[in-house]
Amino acid sequence: MIELLRAVWRYRFFIVSSVRNDLRARVARSQLGAAWVVLQPLAQVAIFSLVLSEVLAARLPGTTSKHAYAIYLMAGSMAWALFLEITTRCLGIFVGNAALLKKIAFPRICLPIIAVGASLLNNLLLFLAMVAIFALMGHPPSLAFAWLPLLTLVTTALALGLGLLLGVVNVFVRDVGQVMTIVLQLLFWLTPIVYMPDIVPARYAGWLALNPLAPLVRAYQQVILYGHSPFPGSGLAYTVIVAAVLLVAAFALFRRSAPDMVDVL
Repeated sequence: MIELLRAVWRYRFFIVSSVRNDLRARVARSQLGAAWVVLQPLAQVAIFSLVLSEVLAARLPGTTSKHAYAIYLMAGSMAWALFLEITTRCLGIFVGNAALLKKIAFPRICLPIIAVGASLLNNLLLFLAMVAIFALMGHPPSLAFAWLPLLTLVTTALALGLGLLLGVVNVFVRDVGQVMTIVLQLLFWLTPIVYMPDIVPARYAGWLALNPLAPLVRAYQQVILYGHSPFPGSGLAYTVIVAAVLLVAAFALFRRSAPDMVDVL
């Protein structure tokens, strides 16, 4: 692990420039340029707010705000978006960069770190857009928002552990990518993003309890919507344990398989 961290530090400028290039590629040949990076998440937040709050008039218990459901949904979506982007990027990171791995000698661990960096930047822009919209709606940030960096760290660790593990396996078994498309769709509906966990029938509650994303998404919603601390009794300890186990397993498999990747690719 120490060797991997040293390799990341030595190639830190390569990682930063790659994240910057990823952002530039998103806005290349665009008349509005970098403005689209902010406009896209802003439009997403605005659409959810209009449809859910104004048209459907959705309400949540514990709050009288007509925008509560939109805030609830976007809080969960922010957690899910970061998890999904890191996981899917890491899933195909080695297969998608096969030509680069064959031509240039550099620590392969840099690729998932670049994926994480680009995903965190996108998630930050989504968060800023969300804060701006909801502040205009009369829901400004609270002191509880100080918990968000910790929640982001846990989300990143969970996604990186799962994504890196699957990314290495995907090099040797290409069916993994196809299977995970279905699994991630199922995981979305097993996570209380568009519904309250209280409405889940008792016979399915056990499946929800096994999902490490469920307490994490709930923590985002508690912080952003209700302005509450995500502790105690949030179940985040379970999520942290799962994330730690996945990270250890992923890095162990990566170190063991890295020398053979280029030959297989």
